[in-house]
Order: sequence, then structure tokens, then C-alpha cells
Amino acid sequence: MTMNSINTNAQALIALQALNNTNSQMSVTQKRVSTGYRVADARDDGGAFAVGQAVRSDVAGVIAVGEQLGGVKGILQTTFASLSVVSDTMKQLRATLTRLADSAISADQRSTYEDQYELLATQVASFIDDAFYNGRTLLSTDAAVNGGNIVSIRNESGNTFTIVATDGELLKMPLTAPASASVATSWIVSGGDFDDSDAAISTALTEFGSAMAFVDNQLRYNSQKVDAMEVGLGALVDADLAKESSTLEALKVRQQLGVQTLGLANQGPQVLLGLFR
Repeated sequence: MTMNSINTNAQALIALQALNNTNSQMSVTQKRVSTGYRVADARDDGGAFAVGQAVRSDVAGVIAVGEQLGGVKGILQTTFASLSVVSDTMKQLRATLTRLADSAISADQRSTYEDQYELLATQVASFIDDAFYNGRTLLSTDAAVNGGNIVSIRNESGNTFTIVATDGELLKMPLTAPASASVATSWIVSGGDFDDSDAAISTALTEFGSAMAFVDNQLRYNSQKVDAMEVGLGALVDADLAKESSTLEALKVRQQLGVQTLGLANQGPQVLLGLFR
């Protein structure tokens, strides 16, 4: 049996509780709409927030790795460009050495070919010595001149890979032309100066080309990994704004009804006054 009292208005208390609950839900929904997150902080969902922060940390790590790999890629591209030009120049050197190996050419012709050889050999040395990117080179094994192997991080877990440097001095040709046709011939044949340098350049191109392919693949993988992690993170903490918008509109209606219901409940004691007229 409902008690009629001016001291305790049970209906008003029930209506007030319902209105407070609606206001609380509106606060949560408005936070989601304004931030775009279902889990904006630990108060929303402690477990999900902790997982989200861990994923964000991993994403930041992978992005940082990408920046580091970008620098490594720059060094490799510079090295590969240098060796490509050197390889092309070596073709011209081979042609010049072949002419110098001909004992039938005149002294003037030999002098011309010797000058040509020395110019090309100097260019090869310059291309190798100038293969620096951001102060580092892979065409020197001397750490004192910023050469040596490069150990680079490849993922957010700190795993690394090593790019082995090549001794650029082994790629160069003697700067002085061969003194005779027989010497020029000995340089060309297997085991000669030209043969050794040309083979070393081909090996270096292959090794650095493989390293470039690995870095490109790692960068591509890391980029796709970041995308996948961000999609997963979004599914965990992002708000469904379409749903939240619909919920917010429904709560507005409930809020208005709650205010009206509370107003009606508060009029209850006024009805009791009619009993005393």
C-alpha cells in the first residue's frame, strides 16, 4: 500500500534515480562522441586501455624502426649507385686495357690509351671514396673513416641484421697504366688486377642488391604490420559513432521524459492539500 506523505516522496525519489542514471549514461556517450574512443582512459575499461597502450607502444616502435631502416636504405642506395657507375667505368677500362695489350699500336697511341686508362682508374677510385651517405660508407672496412659493417634494428622487438662492408681498396685498379702490352694482358686474364677488381665489384653489387631487397621487404612488411595493428587497436578502443549518435538521441528523449516524470512526482504532495479543503 502506497503511503501518502509530505516528508517522503517515494515516486520523486524513483524518478530522480532514473534521471540521474540517464544523465550518467549521457555523460559516457557524450565522452565517446567527443573523443571518438569507446575506451579513452583507464576509467572506461582498465583492461582494454592497458592492451591499447601496449599496442600503441608497439606501433610507435615499428614506426621508429621504419625511420631507422630508411637511413639504412639511403646508405645502400648510395653504395649501389656508386658500384653501378664503377661497373660501367670498368667496362671502359677493359676496352682500354685490351688496346694497351696490343703490341702493334704506336707509341703515340699507347700514350693516349695510358692517359685514358689513368683517367678512368682515377674515376673508379673517386666513385668508391665518395660513396658516403649521412657520413657512413659501406665501401670501407675502416671504422675510423665511418666505414665497417652496419648493424641495424629491423623490428620493435629489437632484433637486428648486419650489412657487411666491402673493402673499397680491393675494388680499385692501379692508378698507373700497365708498362707494356704483356703487363696489360696479365691484368686482364684470370687472377690479374682487372679480373680481380671486376669480380669483386660484381660480388659487391650482388650482396648489396640483396641487402636492398631485404630492407625494402622489411619496410613493406613493417608498414603493413602497422596498418594491421592500428586496425586491431581501433576495433578495441574506437567508438562506433553511428551507434553512439543513435544512443545519444535516445538518451536525450529519456532525459526529457525523466525531467517531466520528476516534475509530476514532485506535484504529489500538492494533491494532499486538497484533502484539507
